[in-house]
Amino acid sequence: MPKIKHIAIATQDAEKTAKFYKEVFDLREIAQLDSANAKGFFLSDGNINMAILDFQNDAVAGERGKDYSGIHHIGFEVEDLEETENRLAKANAKPMDDVNNALV
Repeated sequence: MPKIKHIAIATQDAEKTAKFYKEVFDLREIAQLDSANAKGFFLSDGNINMAILDFQNDAVAGERGKDYSGIHHIGFEVEDLEETENRLAKANAKPMDDVNNALV
């Protein structure tokens, strides 16, 4: 059965946003990101991870651009990528990116 593994939130203030989720929902910080493409924090409740990302350029941020705030994407873990890709196609879903085995 597919599982939600992470939710990525785009924001212009990753530190403030991460602080909110840590203080209000007791999420635990598991890592920080500081790269040329994005700065941010990875949080977890022990089951599902949350990426709080401040994208540094529009190319990496995607079609909404680096100034967008909100849910950027949701990551699922599936047992069979090819089957999932076929099911998406059958449902006329258009993934924003390639279906792949990327880990965040």
